[in-house]
Formats: sequence, C-alpha cells, structure tokens
Amino acid sequence: MDWKTIILDYEFYLRIERGLSTNTVKNYSLDINGLANFISEHNIRQKPRDCTKDTIQQYIYQQSKFISSNSQARRVSAVKSFFNFLIFENVRGDSPADLIERPKLGRKLPSTLNLMEIKKIIGGVELNKPHGYRNRAIIEILYGSGLRVSELVNLTLSNIFFEEDIIRVTGKGDKQRLIPLGSYSKKYIQIYINEIRVLKKIKKEDNDVLFLNRNGKKLTRAMIFTIIRKSSKKVGIKKRISPHTFRHSFASHLLENGADLRSIQVLMGHESITTTEIYTHLDNKFLKNVLEKFHPRNK
Repeated sequence: MDWKTIILDYEFYLRIERGLSTNTVKNYSLDINGLANFISEHNIRQKPRDCTKDTIQQYIYQQSKFISSNSQARRVSAVKSFFNFLIFENVRGDSPADLIERPKLGRKLPSTLNLMEIKKIIGGVELNKPHGYRNRAIIEILYGSGLRVSELVNLTLSNIFFEEDIIRVTGKGDKQRLIPLGSYSKKYIQIYINEIRVLKKIKKEDNDVLFLNRNGKKLTRAMIFTIIRKSSKKVGIKKRISPHTFRHSFASHLLENGADLRSIQVLMGHESITTTEIYTHLDNKFLKNVLEKFHPRNK
C-alpha cells in the first residue's frame, strides 16, 4: 500500500475512530506527509510497511533544525500514532518508532492578564463601530467562560440557553460540556443577536452560528486572533496575547478567588486534572493558603 492511500485511511481513523479535532487530524496528517515527502526526496525505497527506524530518525533530525521543541514532540507523537495505526490495520507487525524519544519539554507557564488589563481591553472596544458589539461579546465570553478558540467559532444559537444561563460547547475530541453564561457575556451576546446579527444576510450553512463576519459567514480562528491582537494593541497592552490568554486568565482568576481545581477542570474541559494544576504555579497565594489550611502544624 502506498503512502498517499494509507495516509487517507489514517486521517479517517483519527477523525472517526479516535474522534480527534479537525486541527489535530490536519497537523498529524501534515507530519506524516512530511515523512513521505522526505522519503521520496531522498530516493529511499520504503513503503509504510517496511519503513525503518533509521529513516524516521533521519527525518526527525532534519526537521529539528527548523522547528521548535514543541513541534518536534508533536511530530514524534504523530509518527508513533501512525505506525501504531499500521499495526492495528495489520499492515505491519511492529512499530519502528517505538524507541524514538520525544524531546524533553519544560513546563511552560501560560501567559495571563490581570483584571485591570482585561477591563482596559474590554473598555477599549468601540461599540459605535460596525463590529463593536460582536467583538465585545467575543472578549466577554472568552474571559467569562474560558472557551477555546475552536469552541468559540463553532458556538451556535441553538446551544445558548439564556433562561438557564448556560451554554453547551463542543471541545476536543467532540466532547460536550455545559458552562455557565456570565451576566456580562449574556448582555452583550443578546445585544449582538437582537440588534446586529439580525440585520445580516446570513449564509445558509452558517445560519445557526453565533459569531459572523461582515459577509454573514462563520468567523475563522485567524480572525479571532486578529480581533484580540488589535484590541490589546489599541489600549497599549504590551504583552503578546492571544485568545488563549483570556482562557488562561479565566482559570487563574478563578483559582485566586478560591475555586477548587476539580471545578476549574470541568469548566475548562481538561481531560486530566494534571493540566489544570499548572495554574497553581501562577498563584503562590493559593499554595500558601493550602498549606495554612491543611497542614496540622498550621492549625
């Protein structure tokens, strides 16, 4: 079986059987196509069923000159996943990637904004501009509910329950969760829906999508990044921020104000609480309070 055919099968497997997000499937596919192109460009006569560990190591080494440690780690993960898939499909009996190690990554603390900075960005949105209320609602819900960018752009009208103050989002692996809708988010979403969105000529396929561009189509991830960058630059925020910065700030501020890790984990949609625990490193006050409250010598 050639590379092109098996990669298409692999994409289907990741999407349907593993339930991975579109972005993850796309990135893994790019990584394996990169391996296939490397083999072709170097005239290596190996198909998926007989690709060797040496070939994979050469590919990883070549790529390491141009990409970050995080990208290297993802590439190794993709290769491991691909050859495990080949074993699963009985294309080969072993994985040449088993003994290939991922680069060791330091635990990078997420960037956050303080409350003053968030209020500054929100206050800087010009509501008299065409997309003012939409952009205000976007920032409010990013900070007020801690959504991922993909969750935000895919949020639909049918998944917003104003009477219950709840939204239903679809996260990684198509897993759904319910998140409370804060009062500020609710206010600006309702204004946007009732006064701005209602005037748009909406594309049929995006009729249920909440946030739309000027042409009545679903906003892209890139557009959300642009909105956030412009909004922060406008009010003089020097930090390099992204939509994810609001998500990190959401979790960090909940922790600072006494929320427990388990609740934050559920709200964030983290599969493992280990992911949520990184926010304890941002808040020394939290760790101090834990020690004072629970250590027997401090009672």
